[in-house]
Amino acid sequence: MTLRNLLEPLYEWYLTMQCLHMPYHVAIIQDGNRRFARQMGIDIARGHRAGADKTEEMLDWAHELGIKHVTLYTFSTENFGRKTDEIQNLFAIFKEKFLSVITDERVHRYKIRVQMMGDRLLLPGDLRSAVEAAEAATKDYTGFTLNIALAYGGRNEIVLAARDIVTGVQKGEITPSDIDVRMVEDHLYGGKGIPPVDLIIRTGNEYRTSNFLPWLANGHESAVYFCAPYWPLFRKIDLLRAIRIYDQRITTKANGTHTG
Repeated sequence: MTLRNLLEPLYEWYLTMQCLHMPYHVAIIQDGNRRFARQMGIDIARGHRAGADKTEEMLDWAHELGIKHVTLYTFSTENFGRKTDEIQNLFAIFKEKFLSVITDERVHRYKIRVQMMGDRLLLPGDLRSAVEAAEAATKDYTGFTLNIALAYGGRNEIVLAARDIVTGVQKGEITPSDIDVRMVEDHLYGGKGIPPVDLIIRTGNEYRTSNFLPWLANGHESAVYFCAPYWPLFRKIDLLRAIRIYDQRITTKANGTHTG
């Protein structure tokens, strides 16, 4: 056993003790699968597979820590510009993971609700069917919610919400004076009632939020944590460090002090 293996559990415990406030909703931009693959000398498909495996591990950590909502930026509308074989490989992994939800013992034990946010009309039929099957199998669960941002773009999401509201106005179901912040939020993300984001994490040493949840994150001034590890190398320590940033923000607000 290496010194690192001995010290990491102690450091995890130390970080956990520092986190007095746990975020309710954590959103993660899982960046770096392709760069991880190049670094390791493996093909891109294996890099994405490693990223998918890391996601399952991270969800166990989140549940253990008491986080109730996790949103994962899995595939953006901009990602459709990637090579066809890479997209097909990703979609195959997504389909496999959604279908596995139906029989995953942890999903049913933890009462995990799985739902997609994004433009599902952009997805191939077999993947869309897998998404719908996972959503149907978990629709009544309230223990933990996993939101998968797939074929997702933040600005596009606001456009889709605006279209729904305009349709309601045209049908006479909504009057212009009814339109307020709450109504817009009710129409975002297919009316799934996703709460404001407390903490955004981005891996892969990138320092931008990339059109991710602009209403629920930027509009609510969520804490943001950027870290260097590529997503397949993300550790529980990295998650705890991010939560510590959120905790410090909450503590600062509670004390009525400001930084900057």
